[in-house]
Amino acid sequence: MLRKGQRTRRSLLLAAEQVFGALGYHDASIVKITEEAGVAQGTFYLYFASKQQIFDEVVDDLNQRVRRAMSEASRGAATRFEAERLGFAGFFQFTAEHPNLYRIIRQAEFVSPQAMRRHYETIIAHYIPSLTEAMDKGEVTRGDPMVLAWALAAVGEAVGMRWILWSDDRQMPPDVSEEVNRIIGRMLGIEET
Repeated sequence: MLRKGQRTRRSLLLAAEQVFGALGYHDASIVKITEEAGVAQGTFYLYFASKQQIFDEVVDDLNQRVRRAMSEASRGAATRFEAERLGFAGFFQFTAEHPNLYRIIRQAEFVSPQAMRRHYETIIAHYIPSLTEAMDKGEVTRGDPMVLAWALAAVGEAVGMRWILWSDDRQMPPDVSEEVNRIIGRMLGIEET
């Protein structure tokens, strides 16, 4: 169980995710974040120095949580293609449950460009080793794993935005999921069966 201070800090981060997602960085305030978290305003400053600091930490926290969701979804996959399919499903599920992911990362472009860059570069840095290993095993057509990682991430983000974030039911349609899987297969150089 988390200690009280860790729980309070976590509550502030989750509250900030909600407030930044709903209001945007500029309309968000420490008062609104502490109200959402159910803590006194002075408590905020025990954990964070500023609105900017908590925003940056929300970006890092979302990054860690989305990577964990994708990793857990793909755990036990027998092939890289299966890992990609399951990882994409995990990403789409996380996006459905945390639509503020997109809003906050897009705000970071203007509010904290270094946090935005760190978000994407961290995802790619964790992606490259598994793609490289799959290339070495012959599961994926050999190429530049960094370029492939960025291209796969771009597909996931764009498809998630269109069919999860912009959808009223926040569910990936099965036909879209099947088509995305075919596209992933082609990107990996896997022949369709």
